[in-house]
Amino acid sequence: EQFGRKTTLRVPQRGDNAKLVALAQKNAFEEVARISDKHEKLTGALNLLKKALKLEQMSRMESFDISNISGTDIVASMVVFQDGKPKKSEYKRFQIRDLVGQDDYASMYQVILRRFTHFKNQDKGFQERPDVLLIDGGVTHAQTAVKALNSLGLWIPVFGMVKDNKHRTRALVTPEGEEIRIDHQPSVFSLIGSIQEETHRFAITYHRNLRSKRLKASCLDNIPG
Repeated sequence: EQFGRKTTLRVPQRGDNAKLVALAQKNAFEEVARISDKHEKLTGALNLLKKALKLEQMSRMESFDISNISGTDIVASMVVFQDGKPKKSEYKRFQIRDLVGQDDYASMYQVILRRFTHFKNQDKGFQERPDVLLIDGGVTHAQTAVKALNSLGLWIPVFGMVKDNKHRTRALVTPEGEEIRIDHQPSVFSLIGSIQEETHRFAITYHRNLRSKRLKASCLDNIPG
């Protein structure tokens, strides 16, 4: 009907073509099982995490990280995970302004303030309200994010992502300093780890791009001709 002309369907009963159809059916069945299993694992991890964080809703998660080298080319990344999956079309990156030297807390305050000022103004690309914020860093980073939200009259659950000595996220921490272990739940540990790694990757890529442009630039570039 969609093809718009007479169509013939062949259903082989034996021989190589029948074996080919059987193989295609087997592959299709295995792929559906793989996707279903992956979806069930992700759903289970999200439910465990939501319960651990005592949240009623956790569909949209936003994660933030700061990247710089010795206080130069300071940038921040914002990645979005929707229902446990990265939503790259809504990633954002920020270049930190008017800050002398390295100050991760001031940088985090600025990026959270800017992101949610855009939200309050309903600027394009910032209209969505996240269910939770994940901040790369410990309790002070989480407190800094809350301070920025408070200045705008907003309340959104905030948790810091605390790393172990192998730079893996071992726990989440509330702004009040309560640690929530995740390393004993493999599916949650993997999910938070992937969010932290993606946030860091997006930040460091932007930082490297800016640094590369700066190192290759020269005052001679500004001379016409």
